[in-house]
Amino acid sequence: MALGDLMASRFSQSSAALDEFGNEDGDRSSNVRESDTASSSYLGGAGTGFAADNAMTTTTSMAYFPQTIVLCELRHDGFEDCVPSGPSDTGLVSKWRPRDRMKTGCVALVLCLNISVDPPDVIKISPCARMECWVDPFSMAPQKALETIGRTLNQQYERWQPRAKYKISLDPTVDEVKKLCTTCRKYAKSERVLFHYNGHGVPKPTANGEIWLFNKSYTQYIPLPISDLDSWLKTPSIYVFDCSAAGMIVNAFIELQDWTASGSSGTSTRDCILLAACEAHETLPQSAEFPADVFTSCLTTPIKMALRWFCTRSLLHESLDYSLIDRIPGRQTDRKTLLGELNWIFTAVTATIAWNVLPHDLFQRLFRQDLLVASLFRNFLLAERIMRSPNCSPISYPMLPPTHQHHMWDAWDMAAEICLSQLPTLVEDPNAEFQPSPFFTEQLTAFEVWLDHGSKDKKPPEQLPIVLQVLLSQCHRFRALVLLGRFLDMGPWAVDLALSVGIFPYVLKLLQTTTPELRQILVFIWTKILALDKSCQVDLVKDGGHTYFIRFLDSVEAYPEQRAMAAFVLAVIVDGHRRGQEACTEAGLIHVCLKHLQGSTPNDSQTEPLFLQWLCLCLGKLWEDFTEAQVLGLQADAPAIFVPLLSEPQPEVRAAAIFALGTLLDVGFVSARDGVGGDEDCDDEEKVRTEVSIIKSLLSVASDGSPLVRAEVAVALARFAFGHNKHLKSVAAAYWKPQSNSLLTSLPSFAVKSSGSGYTTPTHCIPPGSRVPSPIPPSLRVGGDSQSISRDGRVSTSSPLATPGVIHGSPLSDDSSQLSDSGILNDAVTNGVVNHTRSRPLDNALYSQCVLAMCALAKDPSPRIAGLGRRVLSIIGIEQVVAKSVKSAGESTTVTNAGYAGLVRSSSWFDMNGGHLPLTFRTPPVSPPRPSYLTGMRRVCSLEFRPPHLMHSQDSGLADPLLGSAGSSGASDRSFLPQSTIYNWSCGHFSKPLLTAADDSEEMIARREEKEKMALDLIAKCQHSSVSKLHNQIASWDTKFETGTKTALLQPFAPIVIAADESERIRVWNYEEATLLNSFDNHGYPDKGISKLCLVNELDESLLLVASSDGNIRIWRDYTVRGRQRLVSGFSSIQGQRLGVRSVNAVVDWQQQSGYLFSCDEVSSIMTWDLDKEQLVNTVPTSSDCSISALSASQVHAGHFAAGFVDGCVKLFDIRTPELLVCASRPHTQRVERVVGIGFQPGLEPGKIVSASQAGDIQFLDMRNLKEAYLTIDAHRGSLTALAVHRHAPLIASGSAKQLIKVFNLEGEQLGTIRYLSTFMAQKIGSVRCLTFHPYQVLLAAGAADACVSIYADEIAPTR
Repeated sequence: MALGDLMASRFSQSSAALDEFGNEDGDRSSNVRESDTASSSYLGGAGTGFAADNAMTTTTSMAYFPQTIVLCELRHDGFEDCVPSGPSDTGLVSKWRPRDRMKTGCVALVLCLNISVDPPDVIKISPCARMECWVDPFSMAPQKALETIGRTLNQQYERWQPRAKYKISLDPTVDEVKKLCTTCRKYAKSERVLFHYNGHGVPKPTANGEIWLFNKSYTQYIPLPISDLDSWLKTPSIYVFDCSAAGMIVNAFIELQDWTASGSSGTSTRDCILLAACEAHETLPQSAEFPADVFTSCLTTPIKMALRWFCTRSLLHESLDYSLIDRIPGRQTDRKTLLGELNWIFTAVTATIAWNVLPHDLFQRLFRQDLLVASLFRNFLLAERIMRSPNCSPISYPMLPPTHQHHMWDAWDMAAEICLSQLPTLVEDPNAEFQPSPFFTEQLTAFEVWLDHGSKDKKPPEQLPIVLQVLLSQCHRFRALVLLGRFLDMGPWAVDLALSVGIFPYVLKLLQTTTPELRQILVFIWTKILALDKSCQVDLVKDGGHTYFIRFLDSVEAYPEQRAMAAFVLAVIVDGHRRGQEACTEAGLIHVCLKHLQGSTPNDSQTEPLFLQWLCLCLGKLWEDFTEAQVLGLQADAPAIFVPLLSEPQPEVRAAAIFALGTLLDVGFVSARDGVGGDEDCDDEEKVRTEVSIIKSLLSVASDGSPLVRAEVAVALARFAFGHNKHLKSVAAAYWKPQSNSLLTSLPSFAVKSSGSGYTTPTHCIPPGSRVPSPIPPSLRVGGDSQSISRDGRVSTSSPLATPGVIHGSPLSDDSSQLSDSGILNDAVTNGVVNHTRSRPLDNALYSQCVLAMCALAKDPSPRIAGLGRRVLSIIGIEQVVAKSVKSAGESTTVTNAGYAGLVRSSSWFDMNGGHLPLTFRTPPVSPPRPSYLTGMRRVCSLEFRPPHLMHSQDSGLADPLLGSAGSSGASDRSFLPQSTIYNWSCGHFSKPLLTAADDSEEMIARREEKEKMALDLIAKCQHSSVSKLHNQIASWDTKFETGTKTALLQPFAPIVIAADESERIRVWNYEEATLLNSFDNHGYPDKGISKLCLVNELDESLLLVASSDGNIRIWRDYTVRGRQRLVSGFSSIQGQRLGVRSVNAVVDWQQQSGYLFSCDEVSSIMTWDLDKEQLVNTVPTSSDCSISALSASQVHAGHFAAGFVDGCVKLFDIRTPELLVCASRPHTQRVERVVGIGFQPGLEPGKIVSASQAGDIQFLDMRNLKEAYLTIDAHRGSLTALAVHRHAPLIASGSAKQLIKVFNLEGEQLGTIRYLSTFMAQKIGSVRCLTFHPYQVLLAAGAADACVSIYADEIAPTR
């Protein structure tokens, strides 16, 4: 199957089935959400049991086992742990590049033949080998023969290196050779010199490594030591010695190398290569079937030599006339002719043998650095094969492993035979058509077989160099590219292997072709190459390759996934490469990207998320730190085009859009612009408008559900803070400055609407139907007590935040004259941070919102984002002190020292924001600005705002080593800014296999099916079991929680209970083996407690969702293994939506069917989060003045949830209906107290609910049919603290502060009471804090105020 088809078949699936990371189960949830499970849910008989027919079982499994799986994408894998690296441009990766390409610039040919005079140490046989360079020296006069041979040898070498300078020396003296060598080196400069020595007319070399030359009168042989030759030729050089006992010279040379290397100058002899015709003890073959210079003939005329040798050994030797070999038609460079085809096959075979046999580095040095050296070594492999037959072993330095018996020679023999069999016909009839050899087709088939069965752990495919050769031929090219693409897709190791073979120049050259069918596969191959090695960007731009990808990106007929690859390639080309940025800008890349972003509509099949993501990343990289491109982007109204992308369902697309917006924030905003002339005013206005729109867009997603997105917001805000730190610092300082009341009106506020400014917060921040939250919590509205601490410049409590109501302030800049004496705006240097200020500050309401967003990020549930947030705050002069709260939960929060009381109350912005980090705020001193020599020094702050008990605590150092340097070194250094990670992280996608599905999916499905089967059996048991008492305590666990157990959870498929306490410590316990499996802190600043524990994906690899009382959600994986727990994701389900409002009583529940998390606190609306999209998808108004105290999501019907209110009211909602609220009831009428617990009754009926109030009454409701409760149980008198409803069995349990638990069935009958622990002394249970049933078994876990968690079963302990 061609890769194009393979890609087509894979990519043309609906984007719903294929998420952007190629996981088949990427968006299974959407299917579930749309197919309303309610259709199967209105079946009767769900209360106590089911008919046992198959249809009902199917319905049950459909309803009870949701197919939705969330938070298992690539982005959730180790987000906290590491900073991803993009394509590498250094180190290991670029090893495939020949370190320094070299060429042989000069060739010295030395022939010592002395024709007609035999040397004294040679006894010749008869008949004897006579041919030199295919010339018979005895067929003409000796001198003429010598010149002819020299000329022929010159021509033979020129075929391999036509551009070199050739010098011939015939029967020379030592002086002539010395002169020749020095001339060659002088001419070649630093290039390689080849020295060819034919010593057939002189004695063998001596044991000392001397070769023989002549004296002037040819009466004596004169020795020339190899050391002299080496000193004249220097390096780099290559020697060819064609004489008997040539190994002597190689041995002497190696000794010389070792001797020089042991001295100081090891470098002088490093790059020398030697090729010798035979070993030290051998003489050259004299058989007449060979030429006398068989070694030289193999090196310079390999095809002729190979065919002549082959013919004597093949079946053709009787029928073929050898003279025809000299008449093979065609040219060696034309592959469509017989000679060209033979040469091509020979090159492929020898390169393949070398690549498979030689070590990687040696292959690179000999076969990829120098064209002439590569040719000689390919031909040397032939010499080894041919000369081994008369027992002669050519040797080389560096030494090569033996190759003469490699099985690829058989393929060569076969190809040669097929070609030679056509030779007589082709010679006779010049018009006869040449039939190409099947060699390349067969080798590609062999490669394809390897692709079907090979892997990283197996031997690499030996046909890789042949695939390279095939790219040269048009007829095989498409197939070769498709197979190559499949190979590269196997992983970075495969890309590295292909690059080391030498694929790069070939695929670079192919970008100049216009063949349409090659486009998709070439884009794919380049994607794979650039995902591994970014350094190729330079070559692409130099060769104009970028235009190929821009054209492809703009072609609508290609699949969007393939166009995403083109966008990726272009992003790598412009990444940190100014020439690439310029070239792509000139080629109109900005227009192309924006056009396709603009044309994307949410339901369009073309808007593949991966495509949108890479269009954004490509633009972001294009104008990153490149002003010209930024200006073009702004002129094209890019910020407005990005806005719709910020609400895309895929977090990757949202993060990429923020990255692109953030990199746009560089246009003239980072450089100081104090002296702007009037003629630029208009332009400046435009820039301010653009910047305002970008910041508003960023603020709209500052509380996104995905850490990936918030990380990008933090990075973008850091860029903004860098350019505006003076103005932001002023706004921030204003909140802490001691001001007289008359000045309060001039200060900006956190008000959502600022008078005259026109800026409002994004619409989804204020839930429909809710009151605009007052930004100042009542606890901080101090107003009257404005006593100053002392007159030494410390703060007074009448800070702007300490005034009642909402302050509507006009922009600070309008009243800056009133503030000038405080030095807020006039001090150009604060903290040693150089202020890059603008000529015109933005509106202060916007600055206020920015500072609030920065503070929210600094206390983000994700530690990595909190770190980024702290870096952003440090840019504007706020530094946090990381110190764990030293107060125990029971202590009062007031500080005893009255002198500090006001200080503590108004000091911490975080306290106002529901945060838990003390701050140090560095404000400029009130004195006039200092001279500029203070620029680099840190300014002393007027007051460090830190509660006294933290002033001297041990770990009150800076949160991040970077913060420490912020002041001292000055933030003028751009490197201080946090770096975006979305680009590098997204690049990782293309390193992974894109054409094959993941292997582990079958295993996952099998595991899931096994769990479903187990669960079905257990559900059937639950529904048909008759529970009598449920007071048999099977396990009791002292959790050692100081503050008692706040909440607990039983795992469905393992005997594990998870419990948590007020200080957010989580412990995991195996109750069968009574062992503690793990214990960890949910986060570092616990003061709220955990409100809920839920299991996410319980039928798959389950995750632990931990909801804190402040509305922060953290989701953990591997939580049952000690010390291995990893944070998958975290977000603020409430806090971030209403900056400045503190939440302490968040109520949360999770619904696997829909993939929705419902959360709310005191304020009257319920947030609906889609954990698949990691996005707030709905804000449900509760239409009540009272806050919600209990929340329960149906585990059967997607979108259904019930809420219980503080005033005893109960409401049922359905997120799928337009009106959201299904019905409301007020069942708790006797004594109006808060609803403590609420839950859906077991079974498939949608509106049946159980509600329990603090007054002690439990009401059974059928919300859709009756407004009133149809059954009431007075369970506990005024002390009910917990309610649990079993998911499948007809059971409910309620707990009381009066140390007892009662168990009822759905008819209201009390089945049992639990009062005592089953200990020797029958100790009474503690005050009940939490109750939870096992999802599929009749097991009840109870947590008490005395830190004990007990697990109860029916009379007989259940079998697992």
